[in-house]
Amino acid sequence: MLIGILDGQNVFVSTEGFPGGWQPRTFGTSSVPEQNCSLAKVIPRFNQSLSTPITDRSLSSGKMFKSGISSFARAARPSFATAAPRRAIRPASIRFPLNSRFASTAGVGDGKIYQVIGAVVDVKFDTAKLPPILNALETQNNGQKLVLEVAQHLGESVVRCIAMDGTEGLVRGAKAADTGAPITIPVGPATLGRIINVTGDPIDERGPIKTDKFLPIHTEPPEFTDQSTSAEILITGIKVVDLLAPYARGGKIGLFGGAGVGKTVFIQELINNIAKAHGGYSVFTGVGERTREGNDLYHEMQETSVIQLDGESKVALVFGQMNEPPGARARVALTGLTIAEYFRDVEGQDVLLFIDNIFRFTQAGSEVSALLGRIPSAVGYQPTLAVDMGGMQERITTTKKGSITSVQAVYVPADDLTDPAPATTFAHLDATTVLSRGISELGIYPAVDPLDSTSRMLDPRIVGQEHYDTATRVQQILQEYKGLQDIIAILGMDELSEADKLTVERARKIQRFLSQPFTVAQVFTGIEGVLVDLKDTIASFKAILTGEGDNLPEGAFYMVGDLASARTKGEKILADLEKN
Repeated sequence: MLIGILDGQNVFVSTEGFPGGWQPRTFGTSSVPEQNCSLAKVIPRFNQSLSTPITDRSLSSGKMFKSGISSFARAARPSFATAAPRRAIRPASIRFPLNSRFASTAGVGDGKIYQVIGAVVDVKFDTAKLPPILNALETQNNGQKLVLEVAQHLGESVVRCIAMDGTEGLVRGAKAADTGAPITIPVGPATLGRIINVTGDPIDERGPIKTDKFLPIHTEPPEFTDQSTSAEILITGIKVVDLLAPYARGGKIGLFGGAGVGKTVFIQELINNIAKAHGGYSVFTGVGERTREGNDLYHEMQETSVIQLDGESKVALVFGQMNEPPGARARVALTGLTIAEYFRDVEGQDVLLFIDNIFRFTQAGSEVSALLGRIPSAVGYQPTLAVDMGGMQERITTTKKGSITSVQAVYVPADDLTDPAPATTFAHLDATTVLSRGISELGIYPAVDPLDSTSRMLDPRIVGQEHYDTATRVQQILQEYKGLQDIIAILGMDELSEADKLTVERARKIQRFLSQPFTVAQVFTGIEGVLVDLKDTIASFKAILTGEGDNLPEGAFYMVGDLASARTKGEKILADLEKN
């Protein structure tokens, strides 16, 4: 029988059993072992070694554990040094500790392109030391800078990277330099009014961004002790949102909907309503969406003076659109978030962060995962779906210095809310606004589902008892109407009791009153957009519930602001009917 015990320098081996047959076997350079060693002597020494760190002479030549546990933090990297072309600012408020997972290091030098397979690029280095995971490498492709992000260490001094732009024209043997840091982007007031891409380069043809402030896109979320927990409502001016699923200032808001139900229009209306009245800075991040929409948004912001080419702008735009490689779409949300974090942590601002579309972030992560050869999980998504989403969402938070209020459009594949991508996003949100295809087919816009949309802010201790009671009564009457629809479809309205008929009548008016003309949709509808104050919203719905609108036709409640507008419209409809 073969038994071995390691004491830190020697291994004691027995082939015959216990006490009598112990023989020391020395590995590497060690002290002379005790002679006539017995089990009684070996066991205490072995136990003692468990409480002490494994030394460089633990096994064989001692190379296996040379780095020790401390180097498991990818992060043990000194500050930005020689190789980084952009030196990150390091104010006290956003200084990263040296043992941070994402601290910067002196670059390991140049490697050579070893293999190119689409968006995946392998780089071979001559040294045993390799650039850490998430570090950025830079190479030249047809005279243009191409950024690669380290994703895997393959062995034999080869790292596998994901390209942030197209790799057409890239050849084996080309030089790739380690920057010594993650992708580093410009931040600060100089980014306002500009359009940048995932690597922080301007794409608006207005020259370079003039700033000396740069930050890496990968960083840790704020500590729990630095976060703020106060609850305050963000008034949007959109009736259905403010009444039934109010947004939290400094919270995370999700817009869920399938294709073509109005997510982007809704976000543009929120930018129009909040960003103008808000006064602070906004960051709009286009993740994997249509280039046309980004172009339209840029020109609309110029027309409304949110962006002033010669003056002070209020918004920074970050785009990684549908035509970009998966690496860019998987990281562009972090680029936009990093700009917002600077305004929050350094300038103490309350920042609005718009992300359209967070599903494309997940989708790009799935593509990258497949390119790296990872085994997919449910429905083909990456096995690290929850970690990828959590790593980003945890950084979107309110601290004692400032806040980030994020509004995220979430595409729902095949209108299935149980799909892993939207389901994973749900867990991080303070409020969810669900856009329904059934409601949009009725011509009611915004097509917000009043029964599926939720908010943790709908609490009498936060919004007040009157608001809470009105909202719950509206949801109750709409739920009762939903339950009666099958009876109406089979037997007709005549078979309902008088009380049920009244419920149906008021519910249909409430359903239409939840519609609202949008300013950004005025060119399509021909109806001037309106903002409705929260007090007017509560008073109007309360009046409809108590029967003040019973004498008005249903059409009077469609696409109006408050109850006074509905009365005016209703009187006009009734007058036209009398004439005819």
